[in-house]
Amino acid sequence: MAIGVASGLQDKPWTDPSARPYVRIEGLSKSFGDVAAVTGVDLDIFRGEFFALLGASGCGKTTLLRMLAGFEEPSSGKIYIDGVDMAGIPPHRRPVNMMFQSYALFPHMTVAQNVAFGLQQERLPRREVADRVRQMLDLVQIGGLARRKPDQLSGGQRQRVALARSLAKRPKLVLLDEPLGALDRKLREQTQFELVNIQEKLETTFVVVTHDQEEAMTMASRICVMNAGMVEQVGTPHEIYEYPISRFVADFIGDANLFDGVVDATGTGSTRISSADVGDIVVEGGGAAAGAPVTVMVRPEKIQVLAPEAPDPGFNTGEGIVREIAYLGGMSVYHLELPSGKRIQLARANLMHTAETPIGWDDRVRFHWHPANGVPLLA
Repeated sequence: MAIGVASGLQDKPWTDPSARPYVRIEGLSKSFGDVAAVTGVDLDIFRGEFFALLGASGCGKTTLLRMLAGFEEPSSGKIYIDGVDMAGIPPHRRPVNMMFQSYALFPHMTVAQNVAFGLQQERLPRREVADRVRQMLDLVQIGGLARRKPDQLSGGQRQRVALARSLAKRPKLVLLDEPLGALDRKLREQTQFELVNIQEKLETTFVVVTHDQEEAMTMASRICVMNAGMVEQVGTPHEIYEYPISRFVADFIGDANLFDGVVDATGTGSTRISSADVGDIVVEGGGAAAGAPVTVMVRPEKIQVLAPEAPDPGFNTGEGIVREIAYLGGMSVYHLELPSGKRIQLARANLMHTAETPIGWDDRVRFHWHPANGVPLLA
């Protein structure tokens, strides 16, 4: 799981209690008949953020985006954009533009005409429209394609046209629904960084819907993880990955080893947990009472292989047999089967062409992790 240095405001306004959010969502819910698509969502999004709504299909993220755009009316709750209540304001009167997953380009129009369409609807002077179109096409690096039709473009080029069109009216808020889903992996990775650069140049607030974890990690200043129509956690990519607050987030974001146990004792700065899978687990911090059930998350890359001659640390350690190996180029992932029958993952960076201590199928491996690398999950 790659964690990018995503778009981000250097002053992190979400950490300032006095900062005024640019988009405020309060108690927002939406039901379709008996089906609750979004339930009680509260969110603050700040000016200039690249904010991601992340979750599996059907979690409510696109419905939330459509309510921001005005295409769906909330069943209850409020949406404020720049301090203005959006209740009853139709999509075309909101300071918002939306880039659809399908791009929705007009096939009979040229690239330039597609980008100019919204500006012409506002009856801007012809010269201003031409200048704005040229600026937007140059911004997305397709200035030489102005006279082509959509069917003469690649998927990546069509994506850029759709982005230029959504930016041409200089909206306060740009909404992107799975904007890179139709692109191949290499082009998608390249475009992620280009989107971040464009957003930072314009200093426009972006809200993107995606189910792709790496995409959200790479682009977003903050991520809202959604599950079953509700918010599970909001945080920076680093916070979401390293410090998930629930079992769902830990399991959904990246790969995670989850060890169930019971709190034995809480001491000064640490907690000892008894686990049927690996014996004693020690984590930093405290707060849970003795006897409380707890799950400890450890990321695969945080687990170290112990040399055969290394002493037993006495905690956060175990032994397993290698059942599967995945070579991923920059790293190898090993699936270990513990004596309890539980399977865990261990990842090692491939720093050399040949591993100093090769690990093969059916090898018996001892492992250990530092107390700081175990995250207790009480939810």
